[in-house]
Amino acid sequence: QVQLVESGGGLVQAGGSLRLSCAASGILFSLNDMGWYRQIPGKQRELVATATPRGTTNYSDSVKGRFTISRDNAKNTVALQMNNLEPEDTAIYYCNAYSLLGRRNYWGKGTLVTVSS
Repeated sequence: QVQLVESGGGLVQAGGSLRLSCAASGILFSLNDMGWYRQIPGKQRELVATATPRGTTNYSDSVKGRFTISRDNAKNTVALQMNNLEPEDTAIYYCNAYSLLGRRNYWGKGTLVTVSS
């Protein structure tokens, strides 16, 4: 059974930092692209950042230079370091695993990040 469990969300003031973590189980972690997405209620889920098994990263323009994604293939974890947070970053953040073999997505249940102005 695939499980992606996020942690680290919370309330922070604008300009502050948070670190999200995701622990994965039930997947061949080294054969999955890992990523973070976010969703504001009533809006579409959007990509935040992804990291391939070899560590190639990709970021949305809105977070580039402020967020950093990292993965530990030995520990089956992926993290998102978020610096200089803005109220517009307020959303539910979801951990994602995309299986390169099965070509399917897996999702965590999400963790809420709230940035106050």
